[in-house]
Amino acid sequence: MIEHIYRMHYPEGDQLDVARPLPYGQLLDLNGNTLPLPLPTAKMIAYRVRRISTEETRNEYITHYYLEQIYPPELASYL
Repeated sequence: MIEHIYRMHYPEGDQLDVARPLPYGQLLDLNGNTLPLPLPTAKMIAYRVRRISTEETRNEYITHYYLEQIYPPELASYL
């Protein structure tokens, strides 16, 4: 049986496994949850999926999601 793993990589180097696949360009909060649009404020920590890669081993299929941090000036366009 092959196990599917979805792993987020933060810009700071931290990693977090999530339970579901993430689409490219998706806005996420600090915990990897999807941010609803429009955003309530631009003063929050937000990330965007900027790159997706896959890795396959004997028993695992790992999808890596590399995130970039979105800063308040850019978040203002999502208000």
